[in-house]
Amino acid sequence: MHRTPCEYMMWNVVPVIRKEIAESLVRDYELTQREAAEKLGVTPAAVSQYISNKRGRLKIIDEEILNEIKNSASRIIKYESTVVTKETCRICKILRSRGVFSFEACECELE
Repeated sequence: MHRTPCEYMMWNVVPVIRKEIAESLVRDYELTQREAAEKLGVTPAAVSQYISNKRGRLKIIDEEILNEIKNSASRIIKYESTVVTKETCRICKILRSRGVFSFEACECELE
């Protein structure tokens, strides 16, 4: 079965975005893994897997994208879980626009 671009992003890219945000919440804001999980709306086990590289194994190395992820973490700290989906989609769109993942067929526009 052929996966749509959005399915690919959901299975392969969103975990990387969540991982980077979770790491920022724990590292930069000194949240516990449980607190980071609550902010992200995932389980503490998921955050543990992100931190230990069992989930979201790819590493983002582009400094501008990493800065945007830090901005997302800051917004999540400020606005709680109400912005998690919006910030995840924002980072996904940045990755797509940079050609990190180019899926012209994907016309999903979550706002």
